[in-house]
Amino acid sequence: MKKSTMEALLVYLANEDNANIVEIRNEIEAELNKGAEKAAKNRAMYDAAKVIVISGLTDTPVTVAELFESIKDNLPEGFTRSKVQYGITNYWADEVVKHEGRPATYTRKV
Repeated sequence: MKKSTMEALLVYLANEDNANIVEIRNEIEAELNKGAEKAAKNRAMYDAAKVIVISGLTDTPVTVAELFESIKDNLPEGFTRSKVQYGITNYWADEVVKHEGRPATYTRKV
């Protein structure tokens, strides 16, 4: 939020006349909602990648790096190896079996 907007809001809250009330409201709404569009795009990207990632897993344990190499051409643009790992460990953990080790390997839950 711009400093001038915060100053105008402060003046308004102090019961002074303020001609910029619409501008203040719009900037506050924009500030509050600025992450919403990015979050929605991110959720859609993970949703699109889920089918690809889960179908890339079999009953043969693979590392995230191996999995990523085998499916990277089918993933949404910008969906990195790190996102595959995050999805497997956070979003889709109930559909994946993690095999402990260094590095950990994964298979599809049957």
